[in-house]
Amino acid sequence: RLEASGQILRGKFTHATAIAAVTDPAAEQTEWCERRLLARIHRLTLGQLRKQIQSVTPAQFMSWLFRWQHLAPSTQLLGERGTLEALQQLQGYEAPANSWERQILSRRVANYDAKALDQLCLTGAVGWGRPSPHPATLELPASTALGRRRVVPTSVAPITFFVREDADWMIPRREPGETEAANLSPDAGAVLHFLHRRGASFFADIVRGTGKLKSEVETAVWELVAAGLLTADGFDNLRALIDPKRRAGQGSGRGARPRHSAGRWSLLYSGEGAERTQALEATCWMLLRRYGIVFREVLTRETILPKWREVLITLRRLEDRGEIRGGRFVSGFLGEQFALPLAVDSLRAARNQQPSGEIITVSAADPLNLVGIIVPGERVAANSGKFVAFRDGVALPPEERSSVLEMVAAR
Repeated sequence: RLEASGQILRGKFTHATAIAAVTDPAAEQTEWCERRLLARIHRLTLGQLRKQIQSVTPAQFMSWLFRWQHLAPSTQLLGERGTLEALQQLQGYEAPANSWERQILSRRVANYDAKALDQLCLTGAVGWGRPSPHPATLELPASTALGRRRVVPTSVAPITFFVREDADWMIPRREPGETEAANLSPDAGAVLHFLHRRGASFFADIVRGTGKLKSEVETAVWELVAAGLLTADGFDNLRALIDPKRRAGQGSGRGARPRHSAGRWSLLYSGEGAERTQALEATCWMLLRRYGIVFREVLTRETILPKWREVLITLRRLEDRGEIRGGRFVSGFLGEQFALPLAVDSLRAARNQQPSGEIITVSAADPLNLVGIIVPGERVAANSGKFVAFRDGVALPPEERSSVLEMVAAR
C-alpha cells in the first residue's frame, strides 16, 4: 500500500544486494527505500562521483581530443569500417562540401579510399546533406528582384553526414510549406516541384520530366543542395557537382568518370522528424561521441544545435540515469561539463603522459579547429582554406605556423 501511494520504492539499492543478484539470482532480495531518502542518496552519489575527477588543462584536453578523433599518429582508422566509425563521430558537424574528403576524412582514415564512402552511401548506411537551411530559403520572396537574396551554388556550401541508424537528431528546421516560398531560381523551383510530385528520381528522369537542359538541371540540383533541400543516394553525385572538370566531362583517372554518377536525387526531409525529447537525447549522444566531454565552449563551432538550455537539461537527465558523468573535467571554463564514462577513463590515463613535442596540423574546416575557443590564439574561419597547427595541444603562433605548414607541404 505504501508503494502504491508513491511513498516508497522497491529495487536493489545497496552494492551487496546487487552483487548477490548477479552471482546467485535465486537468492535475490527485494529492498525498499523511502522516495525522498532515495533522491538524497542519489544526489550524494553524484556529488561523490564528481569529486573523484581531477581536471586537466585546455592544452591536455586538446592533445587528448586529437587521439579521441583519430588525428594523432598511430590512431588513424582503417578501411570501410573505419570510414563508418569516423562518420559516426563527425555526423551533425557542417563543413564545406569540398573539404570533407581531402581535409577531414583522409586525416582520420589511413589510406582513405573514396570507394568506401560511396559504398556506405549507396547501401543506405550513410546519408549526406545540409541540415541547416540557407538563410535565403527562410525569407519570403521579394516583390521585386531589387535586394532579393539568392541561393548561390558553391563548393564551400556546408554539408554534413548522418548515419541512418541513429539520425534522430535530424530535426526539420522549416515548416512543410516553407520551401515553396523560398527564393529559388525558376529552374530550381521546377526541379523541386518535380521531386515533390515524383519522389526520388535519377538525373535523366529529372531532365525528361522538367523539360530542361542537362546543364540547367545540374545547376538547379546544385542550388537545391546548397539550400539544404536535396540529397542523393551516393556521395559521387556531389563530387560531380563540386569538381569543375567532372562537370565539363574532362579529367583523368577517377575524374574521368561520367559527370552524372549512378544514384537518385531526393528531398533531404521527406517525412516528419523524431519526437522532440528523443531528438534532444540523440543530439547529446552525437556530441558526446564527437568530443567525449561536452560543455558550452566546445560547441561554439556547431551550427545545427538546439538552444544550450535544452541541451543542458537533457545532459542532466542522462547523468541522473547514470549513463554519463558530470563534473569538472577541463579547467578554466565556467558552467557544467558532462562526459562519457569511457572518455573519463581515457582522459585520466592521458593526464600523466609527458609532452612529446609532436606537431599536428588540422584544416580550418575541421571540428578540432578550436584555436581561440579552447586554447589561446587567433580564430581561423572554417571557410578560409587555411590550416592551424598544434604542439602538445598548444596552438602555434602565426609566424611559426607558416614554417611548419611549408615543411608539411614539402613532404
